[in-house]
Amino acid sequence: MEKIRNFCIIAHIDHGKSTIADRMMELSGTVEKREMKAQLLDSMDLEREKGITIKLAPVTMHWKGYTLNLIDTPGHVDFSYEVSRSLQAVEIAVLVVDATQGIQAQTLANVYLALEQDLTIIPVINKVDLPAADVDGVAAQIMNLLGCKREDIIEASGKTGLGVDKILDRIIGDSMAAMCSMEHEDLARAARELLSEGHAAAIESPTKALIFDSYFDDYRGVVLYVRVFEGEIAKNSEILMMAAGTKGLALEVGVLTPKMSPRESLRAGEIGYIVTNLKTTREAKVGDTVTLTKEPAEVALPGYKNVLPFVYAGFFPVSNDQYKELKEAIEKLSLSDSALRFEPENSPVLGFGLRIGFLGLLHMDIVRERLEREFGLDLIVTNPSTNYEVVMNNGEIIEIKSAADLPDASEIREVREPWVKGEIILPKEMIGNVLNLINEKRGRQTNLSYIEGRAVIDFEAPMANLLTDFYDQLKSVTSGYASFNYELSGYRTEDLVRVDFLVAGHKMDALSVMAHRSEADAIGREVTKKLKEVIPRQNYEVALQAAIGARIIARETIGAYRKDVTVKIHTGDRDRKAKLLEKQKRGKARMKRFGKIDIPSEAFTVMLRR
Repeated sequence: MEKIRNFCIIAHIDHGKSTIADRMMELSGTVEKREMKAQLLDSMDLEREKGITIKLAPVTMHWKGYTLNLIDTPGHVDFSYEVSRSLQAVEIAVLVVDATQGIQAQTLANVYLALEQDLTIIPVINKVDLPAADVDGVAAQIMNLLGCKREDIIEASGKTGLGVDKILDRIIGDSMAAMCSMEHEDLARAARELLSEGHAAAIESPTKALIFDSYFDDYRGVVLYVRVFEGEIAKNSEILMMAAGTKGLALEVGVLTPKMSPRESLRAGEIGYIVTNLKTTREAKVGDTVTLTKEPAEVALPGYKNVLPFVYAGFFPVSNDQYKELKEAIEKLSLSDSALRFEPENSPVLGFGLRIGFLGLLHMDIVRERLEREFGLDLIVTNPSTNYEVVMNNGEIIEIKSAADLPDASEIREVREPWVKGEIILPKEMIGNVLNLINEKRGRQTNLSYIEGRAVIDFEAPMANLLTDFYDQLKSVTSGYASFNYELSGYRTEDLVRVDFLVAGHKMDALSVMAHRSEADAIGREVTKKLKEVIPRQNYEVALQAAIGARIIARETIGAYRKDVTVKIHTGDRDRKAKLLEKQKRGKARMKRFGKIDIPSEAFTVMLRR
């Protein structure tokens, strides 16, 4: 165990985590030159195209007689729980900051997570070879954030491999320093002896291993990525997931190099994989503790959370014939993604579909793209919404996922909506625009601080108002310089109402939205205008209305097509013309009473992009 080092790389999106991981594997001889390709650990096509890590990947390397276990983590806020579990599985975090962009929101969030886990942080400035690199400015930001010295910061380039050997050397050296934190040789030796005794005790005590990732393999079942903290997991041993309470078999254990390399067992201190006989990742979730059924551990490892989605959207196939294929595709994806939740939904406009829950907007975007690419589906996605807590008059609390599920107003005591804590990093001169944007979204600023020429705005805002286009607007008002990070902070009671939309007097449940009373009128006017543009004209007049309960708050009218029925009369007889116009008027009134308006599904999606 003294020769094992477990570390992960943390950074903002696109700061070069995966590229530095490539150079490390190349330098340590883990992957041969002929097998090397860019972003080797990013196996999905989507990851390569977008240049982001979606699924974390562990790899075992060897350097100067030491075994180094690396976990390449995703950088996006949607996957912050997975990142926190990865950080619990390691002792060292390599913090990568882009020399051209400096510290961003996700960098800060990940540093806080690493400090919570009490990890040794190795700061690295990446992309120092670029012409636009501001190495001294970024170094000052890092020193300000971490309180470290200038010589502690390693300058590197993932592209050329500059400084990567220094990072590997520092991992070997820093880890020992972190474990001993004693400069005197005698004290260090004594600490090493204590450590080796502790390692022996760790191997003999009941088995505890942390699941930091899991996925479903079509041919082998659920594969777990684990860090063994105590004891040993041998091939074919019976295992127990402590939080889920499920039992399984370790059909194969081993390490990743980055291909699967089977071993007889995984021992304390090691990171590797376990191939199980489980059928879905819901039976072995990220953050759960694995132990042996014959000698189970008494207490699980801390930090496990059952991650629940809080962004919901309706997914409908363009052709109803594809509903069965959509359901099968989502079931397949949910085998590997335990955070996905789905239930059937029926819309009078769009037919049969599924209401699916996600961890955030990027997660939703990735699932949509995978459904369209991997399963060849043509989809309509409704406007994303969040979940609300409704307190009934009898004290019962129910959760609703869409406005159509809201009970009658007379039965409701209060409605609570989710709020988030957010953090925006931006240039100082753009603060005013961003504060205005936060106020527009019913948010409130809680703190304003500065890091070397950059401002950090802490704020609180309702989740629903950040879902549609907040990120786009933020990038627009800051010319693309701002970065944004958020986390859920709880539910608050607000004056929320359901805004319904009526087309020719018929209520369309699929169009209903939850809104704050102060914003309801504006939303009503905006959506009825959009509907007027997209619903085709009929032979009779069509009223489009927005309503809260029985009160109409906005109205637009789609004018009727009018055929000139008097064109065939050649004489100027007024009575004959009046008679024909009266007959047409009666016909239109009858059509209006019995006519059915067909809202095209394409129009529906245009309307939803507010």
